[in-house]
Amino acid sequence: MDEVQQEYVVRYGDGDATVLDAAEFERPNGIFAVLYDVDGSTPLGTGAWRAQESGEIGLADGDAELKRMYTRTSARGRGLARRMLRYLEDDARRAGRSRMILETGDQQPEALALYASEGYEPIVKFGFYREYDSAICLGKAL
Repeated sequence: MDEVQQEYVVRYGDGDATVLDAAEFERPNGIFAVLYDVDGSTPLGTGAWRAQESGEIGLADGDAELKRMYTRTSARGRGLARRMLRYLEDDARRAGRSRMILETGDQQPEALALYASEGYEPIVKFGFYREYDSAICLGKAL
């Protein structure tokens, strides 16, 4: 998590200030996944989703919010983020979620390209950064 926060510092000048509680990622309301190398000793990436419901701008009942998608620099370009994304989508679908949503930023072109290639489209902005011009919110029906 320190590495992903440092990535945000490099790209945006500061870490992500979104409040996260580990309990939000406990089944059946979410999951936090770590992808390891073939021998299981080195973490290569992370990804998570947490359940969201209507009540806040941009959120709807049945939403699963994608969080902390990250692939270590040394592991990029191998399709690991795509595999993680599909795993998280499948898991959220099995948990009864109907839409995957996410908040990213305009300084993450690799992420934007991945999400576009997987069918994500712009949605109403939500979350901590919804008032920021650099924030981009995307969603996809599960």
